[in-house]
Amino acid sequence: MTNFLMAESGIRQLHARFVDAVWRQDADAFADCFATEGAWKIAGMTIQGREKLADACKMMLGRCKHIHLIVGLPILEISESTAIGRINMTEFSKMQDDSTAMVIGWYHDRYIDEGGRWRFLSRHWSFKYKGPPDLTGEYFDTPDYGVFPNMPGPDEPTYVRPT
Repeated sequence: MTNFLMAESGIRQLHARFVDAVWRQDADAFADCFATEGAWKIAGMTIQGREKLADACKMMLGRCKHIHLIVGLPILEISESTAIGRINMTEFSKMQDDSTAMVIGWYHDRYIDEGGRWRFLSRHWSFKYKGPPDLTGEYFDTPDYGVFPNMPGPDEPTYVRPT
């Protein structure tokens, strides 16, 4: 049980570092949340490697004045130095044009203990909702992978939200 608790704690700290990097719009800290050759699948794209992840973060977060993320508790399946997980996330964004957006979705994650710290080996974003906080916005018919530990396959695409 101790190994699970230590891994879970490390993975929860990883999520906290990810949220902090997004809030501060710190592309280097964002990229450092990923393994050296980690991959982020979002909005129909797959971005792999820390340098490309930092560039993508600058581009995507640069569209926003502020982003506040609220993450749920991760559901985890942990082995010695790797793990898989699912976590829900709510994003509140204030865009450069002063418009706002609320987005809800789930990340399907693969984690690795790299250099004594848990990092994302891959993240697959499953987009479910965009609109006002009263939930009267648009819901998207994206795949439901079923009960955890079911996850999208490595070639499964991500949904591209309308602009």
